[in-house]
Amino acid sequence: MKESVYSPKEVTLHLKTLTHWGRRGLALRRTFQFPGFLDSIDFVKRVARAAEKSNHHPDIDIRFNKVTLTLTTHDAGGITGKDFALARLCDAAGAKVGARNS
Repeated sequence: MKESVYSPKEVTLHLKTLTHWGRRGLALRRTFQFPGFLDSIDFVKRVARAAEKSNHHPDIDIRFNKVTLTLTTHDAGGITGKDFALARLCDAAGAKVGARNS
């Protein structure tokens, strides 16, 4: 079943339930900062496992101790509930690895 794209108003309301995430175009985006490079890689591995399990995969940019995630539901053409669900899983993974606020 195809996910329904959230309206801009719905995205704004749902973003209030997340910390440090923002909207960039048709995607959610957050940069996580870690103590070091290996912590960043540990985080990416955790995100990859969660993404594979949910069959919803983020765009990932790794810059030493910073990892930026971009979430969108490509086949729906925008932001859906799948993106918010994965954002919460990513936040939990970040907390386990010691993410700092970014």
